[in-house]
Amino acid sequence: MRFAGIAFLIAAFSASAIAAGAATDLTADQIIARHVEASGGAQAWRDIKTMGWTGRIESGRVGNYGVPFLLMFKRPNSTHFEIMAQNQKSLRVFDGASGWKLRPTDQGKPEWQNYSAEEVRFAQDAAGLDGPLFGYKDKGVRVVLKGTGTIEGHTAYRLEVTLPSGQTRTDWIDAKSFLELRYDRIVRDAAGHQGPVSVYYRNHQKIQGLVLPLTIETGDVAGKLTDKMMIDKIALNPTLPDNAFSMPIVPQRRGGVIIDTAKPPVARSAAAP
Repeated sequence: MRFAGIAFLIAAFSASAIAAGAATDLTADQIIARHVEASGGAQAWRDIKTMGWTGRIESGRVGNYGVPFLLMFKRPNSTHFEIMAQNQKSLRVFDGASGWKLRPTDQGKPEWQNYSAEEVRFAQDAAGLDGPLFGYKDKGVRVVLKGTGTIEGHTAYRLEVTLPSGQTRTDWIDAKSFLELRYDRIVRDAAGHQGPVSVYYRNHQKIQGLVLPLTIETGDVAGKLTDKMMIDKIALNPTLPDNAFSMPIVPQRRGGVIIDTAKPPVARSAAAP
């Protein structure tokens, strides 16, 4: 689905591998077409140029609960993600080609760093607010159907997705609702350790015609060391500051970025079918 970069933004953990099941009579193209329709339809998503989320992150890795976050998207592939913990802000900004991150230091002054080459590739693979499956052929993404499996009691289609960087991931699409349940990918954490990660999409809700998961959880095989993103408000097509996705000029004086809510943030609505 469109929020593939969340794991990159919040954590990297181990994950379980689920074996493929029986073959299906649908093709990969047909499954993706039904997934797009179940998520609100291609035109509805094309009409979204910007999006903003606010909420909180619960992190089992460091014992943090309810840490506030702001995540903004802008087409074609820009993101701005910030969290505030213990009065210190961490920030990651990607403009579609380059990225920058702000990290607290022991000296008290935050430090700006450029994205590594691997971080740039990962951010580019995330493909912005509608992700690699929407219009995947135009994005240089290849998808192969690898059968079916079971995800938390749901029969799901298993799609092998090859991203523009050449990296692969597995996307699991619910065989009944055609919403995305999970994706698996190999990632590298901040310490340089490489391993599998699984990202689960839960609590899908209908927001002005779009269907979005309001809980996104990243975890390992044993269900430990998880990060859970709880989305409280979503703004569709908000007016965003011009500098929200650009390289910071005076980072030591940079404040938080505020979403223009002239159009009120969208409240939760009835659950999606």
